[in-house]
Amino acid sequence: MNEIVFDIETQNTFADVGNDFKKFRISVVSLYNYADDKYYSFTEDEFINMWPFFEKADRIIGYNSEHFDVPILNNYYPGDMTVFGHLDLMKEVYNSIGRRVKLDDIAKATLDNISKTAVGLQAIQWWKEGKIDEIKKYCEQDVRVTKEVYEFGKKHKQLFYKSFKGEDIPFAVNFPQLDVTTIKSNGSINLTLPI
Repeated sequence: MNEIVFDIETQNTFADVGNDFKKFRISVVSLYNYADDKYYSFTEDEFINMWPFFEKADRIIGYNSEHFDVPILNNYYPGDMTVFGHLDLMKEVYNSIGRRVKLDDIAKATLDNISKTAVGLQAIQWWKEGKIDEIKKYCEQDVRVTKEVYEFGKKHKQLFYKSFKGEDIPFAVNFPQLDVTTIKSNGSINLTLPI
C-alpha cells in the first residue's frame, strides 16, 4: 500500500480570485511519502519531479483537499487528479460531527505537542517576500500534522476537538480502508493522462 499525505500553499487568496479556482497559483506543494518515509517540497518549476509521487500512490490524503488542494493542483496536472484514490480528512470529520473543524483545532485537542506553525496568509506574505524556504517549512509542518492526525484516527478510531469551553471532545472516525482488489500490485501508475 502506497499512500502520500500532501498540502499546498498558494500565492493568492479567495479575496484575489473570488471563487475562480483556475486563477489560484501554487507557491509550494509538500508531501510525505510512506514508501520511503520522507518529506518533499516542490515549487511550480519542480512539479515535473512531484507528479510521479501522486501517480504511483494508491491513495492521496489531505485536509480539505477535495474542495481546495486537488482542484488547484488540477490546474497544473495534465491528467485528472479527481480520479485518484483520495481520503479527505476534513470530509471524514464533517461526516462524523456534522461541521467543519480546522486542522489545527483537531491537532491541538488530539495530539501531544504537534500543531501548525503559522497560517496560510503568512505563507502568502512569505511568497511576496521571496521566503520560499519558510513556506516549505510551514507546508511540511502542515503535512506532518495531517499525517499524525490520520495515523491517530486510523489507530484509535477517534479524534478530538475543543469545545467552546476548552474541553477536549472525542468523536468517532472510521477512515475507509483501501480496497485491496483495486490496489495496483505491479507498481503501475494512475492512468489519468490524456492519450
